[in-house]
Amino acid sequence: MSTADTPPVAGPAPVTAEAVGEDAYAWRRVHPITPLLRGWKALVAVLAIFAAQAGDNVRGLAQVLGGRTWLALVGVLVLVTVVTLVYSAFAWRAMRFAVTDEAVHLRQGIVFRQQRQARLDRLQAVDVVQPLLARLVGLSELRLEVAGGRGSAVSLSFLREDEADGLRAELLALAAGLRRPSAPPASAAPPSAVPGAQPVPTVPGSPPPPSSAQPAVPAMAGPAPVLAPVPTFAPAPEQQVYELPMPRLLGSILLSGGTVWLVLGVVAITVTIVVSDSIDAAFGVLPALLGAVSWVWSRLNGAATFRAAISPDGIRLRHGLTETRTQTVPPGRVQAVRLHQPLLWRSRDWWRVQINVAGYGTEAKERENEAVLHPVATRQEAMTALWLVLPDLGVADPRAVLDAAFTGRGDDGGFTPSPRAARWVDPIGWRRRGVLVTDRALLVRSGRWWRSVEVVPHERTQSLAVRQGPIQRALGVATFVVHSTPGPVSPRAEHLTEQAAAALLDEQAARARHARQAAGPEQWMRRGAS
Repeated sequence: MSTADTPPVAGPAPVTAEAVGEDAYAWRRVHPITPLLRGWKALVAVLAIFAAQAGDNVRGLAQVLGGRTWLALVGVLVLVTVVTLVYSAFAWRAMRFAVTDEAVHLRQGIVFRQQRQARLDRLQAVDVVQPLLARLVGLSELRLEVAGGRGSAVSLSFLREDEADGLRAELLALAAGLRRPSAPPASAAPPSAVPGAQPVPTVPGSPPPPSSAQPAVPAMAGPAPVLAPVPTFAPAPEQQVYELPMPRLLGSILLSGGTVWLVLGVVAITVTIVVSDSIDAAFGVLPALLGAVSWVWSRLNGAATFRAAISPDGIRLRHGLTETRTQTVPPGRVQAVRLHQPLLWRSRDWWRVQINVAGYGTEAKERENEAVLHPVATRQEAMTALWLVLPDLGVADPRAVLDAAFTGRGDDGGFTPSPRAARWVDPIGWRRRGVLVTDRALLVRSGRWWRSVEVVPHERTQSLAVRQGPIQRALGVATFVVHSTPGPVSPRAEHLTEQAAAALLDEQAARARHARQAAGPEQWMRRGAS
């Protein structure tokens, strides 16, 4: 057979994830000091226990330090340090993650192996967190919040700051429906270029990234894990909408219930010490005082430097004093909004704006500051925060409707109020209670002294219910409940007439069904093509 008759030899077929499984993923590693940053709290706890035990026997500790026993202690400390470093090295080698077009995969663990997966179509939010110690060394934690209940979040820690920001942009772009460019054949690429190198795709509206030459990367044989960077997406541009001034934050803390309890606790301790002429009696008030101090510090530490911006990726929130946090909530992921005004804030007309996001509300006590759209907003800023979630309220004059929701009573603004019979079960706030249905959302108004407005977009309605207790049944009233994802917002319109509650149940179920059908896919960059 002549060479002319020889059929061309086909090049190797591209290796796909479907063909070889997870071995085809481009696996990446976290920063080498990640195990140390994760384990420092345990080391501090051990040292604290040792110090507490030693403090009970100061004389014995002095004898130990005065003899040769301290050499043994130093040897034990060195041994523990060496074991910790060796374990950290093995833990780092066992920890890796990969990003595909559909999910984020995480492998970790030495003795007990753990494999986790976060599907991008269920991605609810992406947070870049910098604890104090990691912040000092320029590292960040990337936390992925997915819909799936408690324990569904995936944490990638720790990464360099620029790497965490780039990975966040990549995950949001993939969750939006964008895809990485396919790599051209190896034969078509020049020898000095990376196979598949081409302009970095960007989210619409962002400036193109600068081009840079890269050295050649040798091809890897077989389906071995690839520990190399993959094409990324440039961060989307953003426009700041509002920020929280520090004087207003401090003023809101002074005008809060936690501060009132703190002042009362200090007064109680002082009076107790003076009256009893003993400090021992003050320890009964000390736990409540420490709780108030903890609440005040948590509010200050979590809300300091708060800023909100809008981008094609969604809503971006930045806040934190010792631990900084950058949250990105993609479009359509907010399930409900609550605008709340405590009694002491009414003189300044300040509002606290909270949201329900699947994944944020599963650990409400530990993560109170994560479900906040604005910690201390003016009325105009509160309306702007609501606009970030719901740009179209579905009414001709949204300002008038929201003013009626904030301070109105009865049928102001077109609200359906509670009947006069409700005064027997709610003598103080029954005039403030009301519900309004627009083309886009359901608004619930309540609270005479502690005002509250809850807004639920129709397409985010989870389920509905009408509840009626024996006293309500005798009065002919009922409570209409909108079930949402776990979080600070629990929408419910209490003490409506039976007829209004029943009609609202049927009509709202139909509105929610139609709104979900018209909402389009969860991948928001593909909605225009659907």
